[in-house]
Amino acid sequence: MKKTIAAVSFSLIALSGCNQTTDKQQLIVGTNATFPPFEYVGGASGSDIIGFDIDLAKQIAADAGKELVVKDMKFDSLIVALNAGKIDMIAAGMTITPERQKSVAFSAPYYEATQVVITQADYHGISTSTDLTGKKVAVQLGSTGDGMATELGSHVAAFNTGFEAVMELSNGKVDAVLFDSQPASNLIAKKPQLQLHTMEFEPEYYGFAVAKDNAELVAQINTTLQTMQSNGSYTTLLNTYMK
Repeated sequence: MKKTIAAVSFSLIALSGCNQTTDKQQLIVGTNATFPPFEYVGGASGSDIIGFDIDLAKQIAADAGKELVVKDMKFDSLIVALNAGKIDMIAAGMTITPERQKSVAFSAPYYEATQVVITQADYHGISTSTDLTGKKVAVQLGSTGDGMATELGSHVAAFNTGFEAVMELSNGKVDAVLFDSQPASNLIAKKPQLQLHTMEFEPEYYGFAVAKDNAELVAQINTTLQTMQSNGSYTTLLNTYMK
């Protein structure tokens, strides 16, 4: 279910507000490492935070001449941590939305995604998004799926991770899970008792989030993304992680 953003430009986004400069030698990135293949725990030690977003963040830090520091936290606390100055950037498969843009500035989009529905393999009560109305639907707390399920009139059960939402489905406690397509595929890859449904949801675009007054960091991120798109290293990462 490989998605690319060929139609989305990596051109720099004009931002209002003052530039924020810093002599810090670290780029502190907040993530929620339960969202494979974008961010998850693994690697040689089994306890490293790795993934597509993390590799992009490594290159952003390298281009800025800084050491990358990754902090793992709950998804719904990331924007709070960013605006409290505890992290410099969010790299967490975060969809760019008008509501979030009220609180943070986003980089250019770097990945196109969509929502999908997961059900038990033998469940046939959901074929379109409107069928989610009145159903028990598990989501990740603070995600776009959380908001969409609420708007659709579902009985929402929100969890800190997609893994917990899928476990709730596996245990028969909800009718469905509403989640991002690529992580959903990863979560059910070894669960033949579950099935994935593609529906008529609009595409979403992930971006890296920074403080609204940090136009300098947004420009640095966008420059790295543009360079990686031009030299092929972005495509190499896609082919590595999106299988």
